[in-house]
Amino acid sequence: MTTKEIKALISLLDDPEIAPQIQSEIQNLGETIIPYLEESWEETLDPQQQQRLEDLIHQLQFEGLQQRLRVWRDSGAQDLLEGMWLLNSYQYPDADLQALNRAIEQLRFEAWTLLRSEMHPADQVQVLNHVIFRNHKFSANTQHFHSPANSMLQRVIETKRGNPLSLCVIYLLVAQRLDLPIFGVNLPNLFVLTYQLADQPLSFYINCYNRGVVLSRADIEHYVGQLGITSQELFYEPCSHLDIVRRAMRNLQVSFEKLQELGKAEEVGQLLAILTDDKPKVDDDEE
Repeated sequence: MTTKEIKALISLLDDPEIAPQIQSEIQNLGETIIPYLEESWEETLDPQQQQRLEDLIHQLQFEGLQQRLRVWRDSGAQDLLEGMWLLNSYQYPDADLQALNRAIEQLRFEAWTLLRSEMHPADQVQVLNHVIFRNHKFSANTQHFHSPANSMLQRVIETKRGNPLSLCVIYLLVAQRLDLPIFGVNLPNLFVLTYQLADQPLSFYINCYNRGVVLSRADIEHYVGQLGITSQELFYEPCSHLDIVRRAMRNLQVSFEKLQELGKAEEVGQLLAILTDDKPKVDDDEE
């Protein structure tokens, strides 16, 4: 369709008799029509028409996000940064993946300048802690624990405040780029990291919500015992990137529910359904 034809089609949204049919035709055109809808929004002074346009834009963006999420899932869900960016784009459709990448790369570079090949793993972790928690002052968002912003990587990087999962994701992305054997661990009510060397007994855990404090397996066992639940091996072993993004989505869903934004909670549930499989579900309400 030409620009003139697209604008003419959008103008027909004013007619209530044919508006449903026109909306269907516009949705079939996909996200490429969004700039024209935004331009039309700016040109109209009719609040009802603006609302119709906003709803259409959101629906097109949401459908596009669902499709991109399926592609990420079907490609193996290997790129954690991309997965978190996709979640981020639910609230911030214009979020720049490359800007997120540059922010992580800056942290990686600063840590790389301080690391030495002969360093003990505990000292490597102290370097990461120094860069992330001391130099850049990332910390727990204890005042607004259930804010949706805590699940949005873009906002966490901007504000330097996050929940256990988002802080762990930033730490994990940096560690992966440094080839450190650090992985996510799906604990109930808390997300942590583990440092595990292949074929070696050395392993420990990292609590990013407490500025990277190092924990032993006994500490984790004690924590699980305090929860009064049956211990499972998955509480101690690395989880996948898919697990991490699914958990981030559940956190976001809970955030919207607590804010009584039930429409958004339902949409995030639809996104989560795209990634849901038969793996055991962990209670993520408090992470």
